[in-house]
Amino acid sequence: MGEQPIFTTKAHVFQIDPKTKKNWIPASSSAVLVSYYFDGSRNSYRIISVEGSKAIINSTITSNMTFTKTSQKFGQWSDPRANTVYGLGFGTEADLAQFVEKFREVKELTRQLEANTNGSTSDEPDPSSPAAVISQMRSLHARTSSMSSVGQSENDRRSLTNSLPVSESQVKYENDRLKIALAQSSANAKKWEIELQTLKNNNARLTAALQESTANVEEWKKQLAAYKEESARLKKKVLEIEQGGQGVGGDTKVLEEQVVELSARLQAVEEDKQSKAKEIDSLSSRLQDMTLKESQSIQLADKIKILENENKQLKDQVKDLEIEKDMLEHKMSRETDDMTAVQQQIQNKMSELTTLQGKMSNILKQSADDNILENSVL
Repeated sequence: MGEQPIFTTKAHVFQIDPKTKKNWIPASSSAVLVSYYFDGSRNSYRIISVEGSKAIINSTITSNMTFTKTSQKFGQWSDPRANTVYGLGFGTEADLAQFVEKFREVKELTRQLEANTNGSTSDEPDPSSPAAVISQMRSLHARTSSMSSVGQSENDRRSLTNSLPVSESQVKYENDRLKIALAQSSANAKKWEIELQTLKNNNARLTAALQESTANVEEWKKQLAAYKEESARLKKKVLEIEQGGQGVGGDTKVLEEQVVELSARLQAVEEDKQSKAKEIDSLSSRLQDMTLKESQSIQLADKIKILENENKQLKDQVKDLEIEKDMLEHKMSRETDDMTAVQQQIQNKMSELTTLQGKMSNILKQSADDNILENSVL
């Protein structure tokens, strides 16, 4: 039975700098899949993340591990077997909360699976003996001399801490600037979307009008063709009558009246034809305008796509800056905790020194009393 994934999420992966043990080194170029796996053959759980062909996380979970949430979207845990500390930067607080909850569940299951635990005991010497006191004094001198180097490193950390707010302020400024640019870009995209929709509506109306006008033009062409046929027929009839000469008699006047009437109708048809030709020219001009607007709408659609890509890039930059900000806050918190721990160590060593001085005074006083007693006996 092989390993089976039981939970998967996406996060930016970091590892602690092995030299400084303080700075974070990005282990992934972008957000990658991070999964919990269960190995049924070994009854063990692992956290695994792969980018490309490289495994950037391969951490076996034990009951002694603890996942620490250091900011709203960042958390870490230490892996003694891998001799490193892993950090995960999530896109949302909900993703981090789900990962923490799953870590607790897996840790509890691991604790139940671990059958044997090893304990260790230690024997401590009597601290009240003179030899122990002298030994403690020597070790205290050694530790006190090492405190000077600790003080120097503390000064270095203070100078680093003083420089951190500047970096954080720069990140905040860049974050705010990108948010403003993102808002402006979104506003422009919405404005162009409205303009594109208006153009589409106008395009639809012009298309409907063009289709209607085209249908009317076809009908007018049919009527014009019929008029032309009738006009040709009447002209032919007039010619036949004129060639018939005087024999026609009284019918000539009637025919002349018909010719006049037909000529008037023919003239009306010609005028109607000219009117329809002008209307066709107008429709052709409107069609050209519509074609131009379609071209403009295509250009606007391309601009909207470009703006959407820019918005996506700006959102990714904002997300990366938020993660960097969380890392800086976490780093400042670690530096503050380190300085507090150093101060506490100094106080503890001073208290030990005071206690040992008191013990030495008591021993010297007792030795002096013993010498006085021996002299008095002699």
